[in-house]
Amino acid sequence: MAHRADAKRMLDERGYEGQTIHNQNPAHLLEKAVRDRITDSYYWKEQCFAINEATLCDRAVEMSYLGGTYGQQKPTPFLCLALKLLQLLPDRDVVLEYLRQADFKYLSALAAFYVRLTFEAVDVYRTLEPLLGDYRKLRRRTKEGGYALTYMDQFVDDLLTKERVCGTSLRKLPQRTVLEDLGQLEERVSPLEEEIEEIDAESEGRGSGRRSRSGSGSVEEVRAEVNGNGRRYSGSD
Repeated sequence: MAHRADAKRMLDERGYEGQTIHNQNPAHLLEKAVRDRITDSYYWKEQCFAINEATLCDRAVEMSYLGGTYGQQKPTPFLCLALKLLQLLPDRDVVLEYLRQADFKYLSALAAFYVRLTFEAVDVYRTLEPLLGDYRKLRRRTKEGGYALTYMDQFVDDLLTKERVCGTSLRKLPQRTVLEDLGQLEERVSPLEEEIEEIDAESEGRGSGRRSRSGSGSVEEVRAEVNGNGRRYSGSD
């Protein structure tokens, strides 16, 4: 098919003269084996042909899970649309609109993945860290083909801390503390910091001799959450 040949030329390592990201063809931010599986997939051939930034949204809002490859190395629609974004290279304002809109959580997750792949390190932290307060539930397709429950903040935390997400090797991200020491990022204040201070104040008010075990445990529980990604679970989760 003609569009199949066009896709192959766009992904070819030879003779690429378009816009680069991190000094390379943007499509090559996904590994060659992953790209080949994507361009061989039915979803890519039927759903990703001749789409633009607007029609890509239509595909994204239809997604009901995220993930990399599953079963016999079949790529998810999430991964196919990530490659399509790397080909389209939408303006930053468009990507941020995808990310910050509140109606379609898998579109936000797709944009977060794209930000992690393409933005510079400082911008990755600045753009994605606000989503550490987003507790929407997400379904993740497992390698075995089943589904697992995750959350938006956990997905973003994985993007910020792991080197492989959704079956994709990510460009190494400097630790946040290194960028803070260089003066490129301000120290991040946990959204639970105020709650910790209130609990500490209440505990000190009781006096060390009368501090209850449950009160002390509450402080430690919150501290543990701050040392993690800051998400507090409720019974409804």
